[in-house]
Amino acid sequence: MSKAAITGIHGYVPDYVLTNAELERMVDTNDEWITSRTGIKERHILKGEGMGSSHMGAKAVAGLLEKLNIKPEEVDLLICATTTPDYVFPCTANLICDMVGIRNVGSFDIQAACSGFLYALTIGSQFIETGKYKKVIIVGADKMSAITDYTDRTTCILFGDGAGAVMLEPNTEGLGILDTIIKSDGAGQNHLFQKAGGSRYPPTHETVEKRWHYVYQDGPSVFKFAVKNMADVSAEIMERNQLTGNDVAWLVPHQANKRIIDATAHRMGILPERVMMTIHKYGNTTAATIPLCLFEYESQLKKGDKLVLAAFGGGFTWGSAYVKWAY
Repeated sequence: MSKAAITGIHGYVPDYVLTNAELERMVDTNDEWITSRTGIKERHILKGEGMGSSHMGAKAVAGLLEKLNIKPEEVDLLICATTTPDYVFPCTANLICDMVGIRNVGSFDIQAACSGFLYALTIGSQFIETGKYKKVIIVGADKMSAITDYTDRTTCILFGDGAGAVMLEPNTEGLGILDTIIKSDGAGQNHLFQKAGGSRYPPTHETVEKRWHYVYQDGPSVFKFAVKNMADVSAEIMERNQLTGNDVAWLVPHQANKRIIDATAHRMGILPERVMMTIHKYGNTTAATIPLCLFEYESQLKKGDKLVLAAFGGGFTWGSAYVKWAY
């Protein structure tokens, strides 16, 4: 049976760089505190009126198509994972398709917070495996600066903006996305969420004054759940595919906090030099972290490399994927 293989990857981050030094002038924090607790040195921020997640997603998709020499009309489906859609509707995937000239195909958004890219990858791969489609694009794009409170020193240090896109195509060589696990637990909803802006609390003067339109995070609770569940789900996918730490060429973890990444790698028995790390330069770009990792490390990947992708996000959501690199 055909498997869905990643046949190309492209990423995009905005030009503007928000450094720890600049944050020191905005809130009561400092570089040493931020770096020691998160591993983040800088993050990229999308500037410009009317610019949303779709603008970054479109840049990533356009770069991907050009790189693979694939015409927009050859694409069968596009799925966008985002927590920061341009609008409530239409979906960001629709907007990306319009921007890059992809017409008359299915396109929709997935919202699973920081696990969104893994969720979208799981869904997209099934369209390939069933033989229904030949070319499926998965995008992770988030403009987290749009929902970040830059007066809250506990959260404003964490997030950045960016996008990444992969092409999925059939593979019969035993390469590609070989297994995925996705999980959730809605009991974690109050630990990491944006309270207002949806149908439960539509925008009002009161919700704006209470700053409910910004991301809220109960840091200690999220850290505890993330460490356990990201490590557990990674260990689970390794166990059911008879993998040891020595078998895994690369761990591709969601980039939320370096301490969470280190704990996950330790649990899996993977050495630090085989862990993809971009958090120092991009921060947490939510659904874009994993594709941006793959984009950054693409030149180091070899055909047949065994990768474990792992993520944890608000909801709570979490998941992992076992991938054999196809090129």
